[in-house]
Amino acid sequence: MKKQDRAHLKLLSDVGEILSLLTGSSDITEFLQRVTTKLASHLNTAVCSIYLYDEKSDDIVLTTTVGLKASSVGVTRLRLEEGLVGKALRELKHIVLEKASLHPEFKYFPETGEDPYECFLAVPMRRGVERIGVLVLQREAPHKFTESEVHLVLALTSQLAGTLENARALLALQSGTIQPENRADKLPTFLQGKSVCPGVKSGPAYVFRRRASLIPEGAAKEGESVDLETAISATAKELTALQQQLANRLPEAASLISEAQLLMLTDPGFVGAMKAKVVEGAPPAQAVSDIARKYIRLFENSTHAYLREKASDVEDLALRILKNLFPLENDARSSYKNQVVVARDLFPSDILKLAAENVNAIVLVGGGTTSHVAILARSLQIPSIIIDFQELLQIRDGEFVLVDGENGHLYVNPEEETRRKYEKHIQTTEDISVLASKIQEETRTRDGIRVRLMSNINLLGELDLALQLKAEGIGLYRTEFPFLVRDTFPSCNDQLQIYRELFQRMAGREITIRTLDAGGDKMLSYFDTDGEPNPELGLCSIRLTLSHPEILEDQLKAILLARENQNRIRIMFPMIASPDEFLTAKEMVVQQWKKLPTETRGELPQIGMMLELPAVVDLMDEFVRIADFFSIGTNDFVQYMLAVDRSNERVADFYCPHHPAVLRGINRMVRPALAAGKDVSVCGEMAHDPKYLRFFVGIGIRKLSIDPNTIPEIQQCLATETCASMEKYAQDLLKCTSIREIENLIGA
Repeated sequence: MKKQDRAHLKLLSDVGEILSLLTGSSDITEFLQRVTTKLASHLNTAVCSIYLYDEKSDDIVLTTTVGLKASSVGVTRLRLEEGLVGKALRELKHIVLEKASLHPEFKYFPETGEDPYECFLAVPMRRGVERIGVLVLQREAPHKFTESEVHLVLALTSQLAGTLENARALLALQSGTIQPENRADKLPTFLQGKSVCPGVKSGPAYVFRRRASLIPEGAAKEGESVDLETAISATAKELTALQQQLANRLPEAASLISEAQLLMLTDPGFVGAMKAKVVEGAPPAQAVSDIARKYIRLFENSTHAYLREKASDVEDLALRILKNLFPLENDARSSYKNQVVVARDLFPSDILKLAAENVNAIVLVGGGTTSHVAILARSLQIPSIIIDFQELLQIRDGEFVLVDGENGHLYVNPEEETRRKYEKHIQTTEDISVLASKIQEETRTRDGIRVRLMSNINLLGELDLALQLKAEGIGLYRTEFPFLVRDTFPSCNDQLQIYRELFQRMAGREITIRTLDAGGDKMLSYFDTDGEPNPELGLCSIRLTLSHPEILEDQLKAILLARENQNRIRIMFPMIASPDEFLTAKEMVVQQWKKLPTETRGELPQIGMMLELPAVVDLMDEFVRIADFFSIGTNDFVQYMLAVDRSNERVADFYCPHHPAVLRGINRMVRPALAAGKDVSVCGEMAHDPKYLRFFVGIGIRKLSIDPNTIPEIQQCLATETCASMEKYAQDLLKCTSIREIENLIGA
């Protein structure tokens, strides 16, 4: 390693040590001065300055400097539109110049005394899209900044950004420019979002904090507590009850949530260490907090994503123990029962906990309606909405809110008239039995053409609703949720129990079961996918299971064993890109089928594939020869056809199902399949929308797989349309050459 490289590495290390000194420091100005002094000395620069962005005044302020006049600190201010520093922060690009004064955007500040320092380097600091400030280095000519030095400073600013963001906030607090305010009072009383799961619910708001506060280090909680053994015993009973409640509601989840926590309650390194601290004289609450904090740090510093996620389990467990230490201060009810949870993000296991503890509703701050968390909320029938309004996370816990999951509305402290209106709505909303009585056994268009309405199923708990609403079968059983919500891959026997119940309860009906579709926005926390630069284009879906055939073999074996001679069970593979992939996966089914005893083997099940990649559009003639049936996954087809990550809210406006390429691509896939007499269905979100529903039927689709609660609406919609009118509508759409032209036609 070169001497200069070693010196640069030492600087990075030294800066890391300096950053650690910020914690607990009462003098932020001194801290910033030490950082600039260290950088100026190492990089041999006459000037090193930090400018911080003041959001309130929209100014960039010289906050600390080495080399410029000390009197200019806090005095030199410029706008984003001013000078080279403003340009760097405005455009979020670094600027390196040999003679700064010759640049057309150079602005002179006489109070700084910067006249001799023409060699100039300005590097903006940011966190995501938030501007923090600018690090500026200056030298006298001709000592220009080398490419190596520029790269080093870029690395340094990345390391400094987070700490300087905190320093900026602390300085603002010290100066009084930030005053404590009641953010809840500033929230709008009405917010428009998107519906995730229908239903109207109200209750006190509860902001879901993954890093909930434990007792601060060194502080002992006051109050009358029970002994630690009693609190641990109460916690174990609480977790066991939660586990049983969850298992009853969600067989797929079994004991996944509480199992690890119950094990920790018997771990001598965890509760044993707590008890040891109590013996040494520590208050029980302090002992719980100290040991929990130690484990949280260990997990958070792990290189494995699976272990990092365990930090939240430890904190959840510690908070339960703390609550049980002070039973008189805490009522017996769940933290989430009858509340409206507001959250930035949730893991599938979080959704399951909320469901098990009877949350009233969920408000997701950002995200997409096609994310697996949103799908799971729908599956559990928790009224849910998505609102892209970050300030909502500042709402006070306990603030009364009303969630209208039908229309995506949120009311904060609604007026009495609004409450009465929704109470009346809830009372008059038709229940499932009334809806079911209006559903016909068969769905037909106005001119009598039969369309089969199948159900999408994520969890066994949805089967009752599908049966009540007369779904003709299961058009898509998503098998990934038992994988997503566990701590490790479910065994063949675990899967067998789930599939057997599914097949028995839907006996006599057609069931299409899709093999594991993990990865992308459905990451398995226990499967090492760290380092995937773009998960949606990475090792996911059929690629993942073919790369690890033991996973797919276990799943296929479980499906085939669970069939028990039922011949209407179909197996479908996701994200197929080539005939080679499909034939490899199909051969695995055949091999597992041949291993079964002859008397229980039954017929080889039909084997089909999802149509969701643009690659299949021009290969349909080949696929028609080797696949038994097809199902169009519109969510992924739109995503991959338009190169739009459907889980990225920043590009949500580009996710356009009515793009001409999407509609024409779907039509091109459907035509050869129907011409060959192959079964084609649609199972994505587009199938729930009447304007696309008419298009699908118009191009010849006669089977739709939809969420069960949408069956009444879809059946009613089809009953009002003739097949001829929908065929004309589809042809008109296919002739359109622009998005705007299509929007005019469909009334979007």
